[in-house]
Amino acid sequence: MIPMRQWQLASPPKAAVELLCQTQIPPLVAHLLAVRGVTDPQAARDFLDGKELLADPFLLKDMDKAVARIQEALEEGQKICIYGDYDCDGITSTVLLYTYLQNVGADVFFYIPDRDQEGYGMNMGALSAIASKGTQLVITVDNGISAINEIAYAVRLGMDVVVTDHHQPREELPDCTAVVNPHRRDQDEVFRELAGVGVAFKLVCALEQDDGGEMLEYYSDLVALGTVADVVALQGENRCIVRHGLESLRHTQNVGLAALISACGLAEKALTATSIAFVLAPRINAAGRLGRVEKAMDLLLCEEEEAAVVLVEEICGYNKERQALEAAILKDVAIYIQKNPELLYQRVLLIAGQGWHPGVIGIVCARVVEKFGKPCILFCEEEGELRGSGRSVDGFDLIGCISRCHELLDQYGGHPAAAGLSLQQEQYEVFCTQMQQAAAQMYEYMPQAQLQIDRSVSVQEVTVPVLKALQVLEPFGASNEPPVFLYEQCRLEGIYVMGAGKHLRLKLSQKEKPFYAVYFNMPPESFHYQIGETVDIAANCDIGVYQGQEQLSVKIKDIRLSNFEQDGYFEGREQYDRFYRGEAFLEDSATRSIPDRASIAELYRALRDRSPFSGDYEGLFARVGAKQENYCSFRLGLEILEERGLVKITREKRGFCFSVAPVKGKTDLEQSPIMKKLHQIKEVN
Repeated sequence: MIPMRQWQLASPPKAAVELLCQTQIPPLVAHLLAVRGVTDPQAARDFLDGKELLADPFLLKDMDKAVARIQEALEEGQKICIYGDYDCDGITSTVLLYTYLQNVGADVFFYIPDRDQEGYGMNMGALSAIASKGTQLVITVDNGISAINEIAYAVRLGMDVVVTDHHQPREELPDCTAVVNPHRRDQDEVFRELAGVGVAFKLVCALEQDDGGEMLEYYSDLVALGTVADVVALQGENRCIVRHGLESLRHTQNVGLAALISACGLAEKALTATSIAFVLAPRINAAGRLGRVEKAMDLLLCEEEEAAVVLVEEICGYNKERQALEAAILKDVAIYIQKNPELLYQRVLLIAGQGWHPGVIGIVCARVVEKFGKPCILFCEEEGELRGSGRSVDGFDLIGCISRCHELLDQYGGHPAAAGLSLQQEQYEVFCTQMQQAAAQMYEYMPQAQLQIDRSVSVQEVTVPVLKALQVLEPFGASNEPPVFLYEQCRLEGIYVMGAGKHLRLKLSQKEKPFYAVYFNMPPESFHYQIGETVDIAANCDIGVYQGQEQLSVKIKDIRLSNFEQDGYFEGREQYDRFYRGEAFLEDSATRSIPDRASIAELYRALRDRSPFSGDYEGLFARVGAKQENYCSFRLGLEILEERGLVKITREKRGFCFSVAPVKGKTDLEQSPIMKKLHQIKEVN
């Protein structure tokens, strides 16, 4: 079962859109700005003109203390260690601060923990080794906010510690010289969405007494790379950083970055945030994920072109290895879920495996969330310890849920959308139970995976000139996503296979005007729509070039039958999961969720008219269950029919085959075990 996403069609205040239009902003641009919360005319103009400014770095609490301590170290020639992290954000943070301190004459070195041997963040063994080198000051980048005990240990070893981080703090802050983190609870109003490299950049700006304008000339390529890679909001200061960084990357003086850009075939193309997110950042991340972080550091610090070419080749090799590892783990997860389908009824998917590489389970986890629409944590088991990486859906606070189980954990950290943790194997079953309980306490209704749609449009409305006008909204990224348009009431005219069976090209028509759309990563066996059906599609649109001519390129993000009643589906899916978890129906929808004989009979007749039907439960509900208006009632009715031998459901390559079974005489539905259980529930309610 692959659940549908909940489509959320934006509806910004008309008055706000009209106000923006009065300042000569085109209507569609004004609508998209209002959807993104930019409703003040001056703020809109600043947004479109790229005039977002960097704030005074000293607005960040403890920045003055951090600067004073680092300047003291510089003046006295003290040895400084930069304690970094192995992802792209942490690597670029380390390179930025290391390069800067080297340039100003510091006695500085860096330390990045081995992902396999040490895991994320500070550890006491590393701090002992750092202290043995005569280090007097440790500066963390992209980590440290949760390292309470480790930092206390570093202080006992005689080292001062300055923390720069952007992860969510706990109740207690580290007891050290300075803690610079925009998410501090005692922090006055500042831009909070900086990546780790953004906080490190702010530190460099403060050291130079610069508001950021001059330092962007030197470091915006690195800061943009790390900022986009860490999927922080591309608004405010981040938007300013990335706009400058994309321009800087086109003619970067960083030899290693230039070699990577060239090897990826981007040297002659206009770089975008998408280029960073899907081409450059994954290769930098791959080195860290596979325990080769030193290669990424060597590349970004490289000064020889020939050496950079060799390093890029190695890093691209790591990326291919990473992809193969991901595919293998994803296959293991799919098999495990197929053998244990009851997992899909849980609020949070928790799965542990042996032999999984800890550096890639986070990426696999994100794909599991995308596929099943539920928060997920995957664990790799190593010598009695479980190391986990989690991803969430919009609206579910993953780190908040994990923190309720903190007594069982050795380490944990992260934010609402993603988290990492570790625990002993003997604690795993208890942790799983407590996580489900915590999720139930936090959310009566579990948040659903959503697709945000900016506007419903017609085929005639979105054209190449219109898309060119929308380029003022770039760079696109987190919290400033490429616009998603809704094309409603489209007749499916043709289905064509692309990319060796991995993708589809659809011919559609809206009000008899034909157009084509590409559906990437949709193999034909997973596509359950037929020529002649009327569908709605949610899609990104951009400009493609074919035979030298610019043309509209429509890329489908999701598809469903037109007039699909999603409220009944999502309410019913929640109730269906509750039923199979052994929980009571939610009182306000119990009646709608429990089928009666009449609705089951109607479902049987509808299925008989379509038998056999190949597809999935969602597709069948969209076609025959809509009259019941509730997915739970539909699923339970279908299972009652199967129990009584009236319907046969078999698994096949395309999902399932649903067929009406031949029967003689009347069948008593009351003898169904599910029906008996439902009668008991009705009596209670």
